Amino acid sequence: MNNKKHFINTSRVGFVLGAALLVTLSECKSYAGDLRIGISLPVPVVVVAPAVVVAPPVVVVPSPVVVEDDYVYYPSYGVYYNTSRHQYAYMDGGVWVSRPAPIGVSVDVLLASPSVQMDFHDSPERHHAMMLQKYPRNWKRSDGDHDRKDDQRDEHRDNGGR
Repeated sequence: MNNKKHFINTSRVGFVLGAALLVTLSECKSYAGDLRIGISLPVPVVVVAPAVVVAPPVVVVPSPVVVEDDYVYYPSYGVYYNTSRHQYAYMDGGVWVSRPAPIGVSVDVLLASPSVQMDFHDSPERHHAMMLQKYPRNWKRSDGDHDRKDDQRDEHRDNGGR
């Protein structure tokens, strides 16, 4: 038996009463002596983090190692051997080339031919005209320089047979 009459609609009333109670409680303050009693709702707090300053990375570049080029010249073949780079430099078709082994002559034949240590440290092409005058293709080593030639052969063989 549901003959009960309600004076107001309970669904709206519940909502309105709940909202009113919430507002009342959020601002409700009471004093008891020197004590303050009340209910307050938390207020959201926004925390802003300070900006982080990052220093740029430090880049350390090692200084390059500079190795002077030293050459041995073989006048019979017009070939230079770079002892620091272990490369042979010579003219090939009118152009200076640098290769691990000379073309047209074996390393053993080259090492058996007369040679002279150069006193320049840059490109042989800069000095080749002067070397041709000073050491022509038929140039022969004097007997006093024989020991130095043997030392150069050993150095070439120690570097992979070149």
